[in-house]
Amino acid sequence: MYRIIENRSSALALVTGLGLVLGLVVSPRALAQNGEPTAETGEQKPLVEIKANPFPSTYRPLASEPTLITNVHILDGVGGNLLNGAVLMADGKIVAVGEDIEAPAGTKIIDGGGRWVTAGIIDTHSHLGVYSSPQVRAHADGNEVSSPNTAEVWAEHAILPQDPGFARASAGGITVMQILPGSANLFGGRGVTVKNVPSRTMQDMKFPGAPPGLKMACGENPKRVYGARKQAPSSRMGNMAGYRKAWAAAVEYKRDWDDYRADHAAGKDPKVPKRDLQMDTLVGVLNGEILVHNHCYRADEMVNMIDLSKEFGYHVASFHHAVEAYKIADYLAANDICASMWADWWGFKAEAYDGIRENIPFVHDAGACAIVHSDSAIGIQRLHQEAAKALADARKAGLQISIADAWRWLSYNPAKALGIADQTGSLEPGKNADLVVWSGNPFSVYTQAEQVYVDGALIFDLNDKTHQPVSDFRLGQPGEGDVK
Repeated sequence: MYRIIENRSSALALVTGLGLVLGLVVSPRALAQNGEPTAETGEQKPLVEIKANPFPSTYRPLASEPTLITNVHILDGVGGNLLNGAVLMADGKIVAVGEDIEAPAGTKIIDGGGRWVTAGIIDTHSHLGVYSSPQVRAHADGNEVSSPNTAEVWAEHAILPQDPGFARASAGGITVMQILPGSANLFGGRGVTVKNVPSRTMQDMKFPGAPPGLKMACGENPKRVYGARKQAPSSRMGNMAGYRKAWAAAVEYKRDWDDYRADHAAGKDPKVPKRDLQMDTLVGVLNGEILVHNHCYRADEMVNMIDLSKEFGYHVASFHHAVEAYKIADYLAANDICASMWADWWGFKAEAYDGIRENIPFVHDAGACAIVHSDSAIGIQRLHQEAAKALADARKAGLQISIADAWRWLSYNPAKALGIADQTGSLEPGKNADLVVWSGNPFSVYTQAEQVYVDGALIFDLNDKTHQPVSDFRLGQPGEGDVK
């Protein structure tokens, strides 16, 4: 926890140790030789900063080898459609995509035999690990329902890496996902983006450098949960008031810390503001370091939330579920907001009543960022089929959307919403080698993922059990047949 330097008193060790426990960066120079604060000597204390990431990623790519996959039909995730192409991977990155690629010495060459290759699927909305299988009360860690505002909680602190749902998602071509808290609260807490690799710890799965998300929820869920307890909010009016109170407090908290830093830079010795974990998350949003992912069904409420974001100066990365997104697709496009949607899951409560099967393609056709998401341990295994349903409904409605553009819904657009499109989401040189080899056209119900690569490492192989991760939590559940 700490060590004593130059035989200074135990007070130095104690204060330094407490600073680390609290997540604050406190230099030993903040104390005089007698262990008292330097304010007693008239010197300026060192600047105290809040540690932005006290739970850093320890992810390391799995072992891989330079690999060239030839004779494949490629959907690159950004609209490219190559009928007879090849992909070269090395050192965890895409090196080249084209029709005629020469393999460097020592490269493993795989003849794809006419199969299809796509960018890996990214799910913006998953609860794997926080609602683990088997579904027992002990594994229900997705909602902290102690307050309408629990912005201080982090989903990553509840993830069970041994959830067998991760391996099943691999079998469906999922390479990256965002794990979110549930939607019981106005502010549900932080989400985390992870790489879908076998792991012992969440830190080993955590996508390095990916910005955290903040889960917000509007509509029926928070007002139902807290209204039933005779607490606020109990109405949509109460929901909006609750958001505004929290953001107003965050603005003041940010100002306090900004003033403290400015005064310190001016050579003063200001008092350190009181730490508030809840406010830390909201200020992270105001600073652009944390991305807002907003559970919201109705069109009118999504526009309310856009107005709210403008009032307090933040940006919504994606509305989730967004059953009525088709009604405000122009608003989404104008404000550069993604919509993470289901293909046809709607009608199960009043705010989800006015859904249509053309929701995803109508959002896409308006020039907005359309995404297919799961919110389901089952749906995540077949997101390519969900996209196929949406594409089929688009064509029935007369929208001529290509399969290459539709794949954006599964790879590049989700990467954009998660703030990682510069690293993954498409098969472009320099990006992470996250890709899937399919047995056929991935928009066919008869097609399966045969091989799945993350950072160039083979993490799933349909025909090789040594590349089919297993978990003790699959005991008593369907066996080998659940990935075939």
